[in-house]
Amino acid sequence: MTSLLIRGGTVVNADREFKADVLTVDGKIAAVGEDATRQAPAAAVPIDASGQYVMPGGIDPHTHMQLPFMGTVAADDFFTGTAAGLAGGTTSIIDFVIPNPQQPLMEAYRDWRSWAEKSAADYGFHVAVTWWSESVHADMGTLVKEEGINSFKHFMAYKNAIMCDDETLVNSFRRALELGAMPTVHAENGELVFLLQQEVVKMGITGPEGHPLSRPPMVEGEAANRAIAIADVIGVPIYIVHVSCIEAAEAIARARARGQRVYGEVLAGHLVIDDSVYRHPDFAQAAAYVMSPPFRPKGHQEALWRGLQSGQLHTTATDHCVFCAPQKAAGKADFTKIPNGCGGIEERLAVIWDAGVNTGRLTPSEFVAITSANTAKLFNLYPQKGSISAGADADLVVWDPRGSKTISAKTHHSKVDVNVFEGRTVRGIPSHTISQGRVVYAKGELRAEAGKGRYLKRPPLGANFHAAALRTQDTAPTAVQR
Repeated sequence: MTSLLIRGGTVVNADREFKADVLTVDGKIAAVGEDATRQAPAAAVPIDASGQYVMPGGIDPHTHMQLPFMGTVAADDFFTGTAAGLAGGTTSIIDFVIPNPQQPLMEAYRDWRSWAEKSAADYGFHVAVTWWSESVHADMGTLVKEEGINSFKHFMAYKNAIMCDDETLVNSFRRALELGAMPTVHAENGELVFLLQQEVVKMGITGPEGHPLSRPPMVEGEAANRAIAIADVIGVPIYIVHVSCIEAAEAIARARARGQRVYGEVLAGHLVIDDSVYRHPDFAQAAAYVMSPPFRPKGHQEALWRGLQSGQLHTTATDHCVFCAPQKAAGKADFTKIPNGCGGIEERLAVIWDAGVNTGRLTPSEFVAITSANTAKLFNLYPQKGSISAGADADLVVWDPRGSKTISAKTHHSKVDVNVFEGRTVRGIPSHTISQGRVVYAKGELRAEAGKGRYLKRPPLGANFHAAALRTQDTAPTAVQR
């Protein structure tokens, strides 16, 4: 029996913070408060959390480890990527299975499951629907009922590759509703992006500065509105990934104001990085920031923070999908060929704490909500994850609010050779990360082990989550009888 006794810290959950000790036994939280000290075995390993916060380990709901994409493969595999996450306080991820067009969903799912066996942290999957047929309909059922998948991804961008047309969106959303699963969408109008990319290149703009010009905010706003409208007609909840601009944030807020179940995710990078990075004179520096949606002018950042503060936006992620400089160089003569993706799994918590809690934008409890608890609730992992309570998984981060570091590719644990937060000094960092009751990071020492991560089965979202929508469809007005 292995046990830890975390003493003297301030426990922070999404609903409150309070002084308490925390006891973990065999990978679970056994007790919180006075019972923790009283029940602690003599052999319990002590961790001094005096002057620190004890919070649920971060959950990153949007990563792409080992992703085959744009003619190459992301540099971080499931071990190196999750190990970097553990160093930053993230103890679970939800990655993406992305089938090729015409590839059976179950075949792609089995590929990703095999790649993820080396994960150092717990992991789950969203499965992308990139085409439609009766076999996709059947595979979605198998994934929900047998494999513990309760969310399906839809790319509205990347024409001639993995983009969904509206017919596929409608069919997949309806199937998700039947199964009690959550559709998620990458909201960018792929037809407009394709057109604008060609026009920007014709203008002679071929460097990374052309990337944001080909994907203006309204391209994202239109797709978000369309996806929300389709979900509203069908009556299914919807989750919009990497919301980056005012237009998309406002689309979500409008829908929620009329009672629609719409949820929004924000990337740490979009909260603090602006589009000036694409104008760096060095190609490698500018190309490092090419991701979709792109980084926006500064004014959009405040809208995203206000969305998180008001509860109209709900989760934070990274879209961690890293490519080294030689990989990015594939687009040296044409920005449309630069592999899209940036890092951040190790930096997310510290960046959001520093820019959010230290500035007064967020309380510590709101920080926990947007970095772990809300994701756990939306994707049916709560209170196993995202909560410091008896019976929950012992995935914890001991957070030193006075500790600081300067972020750099020279010291991060990812395999990528750049860091989009390079040179940023943050105050508030993990002193210890605990995964499944094991100390996996302690005061700068990373103890991640390949294969220790567990696959997280996530049950369907429940009849109450979607039954009302089904009833609405059943009683919708029919044609006038004459």
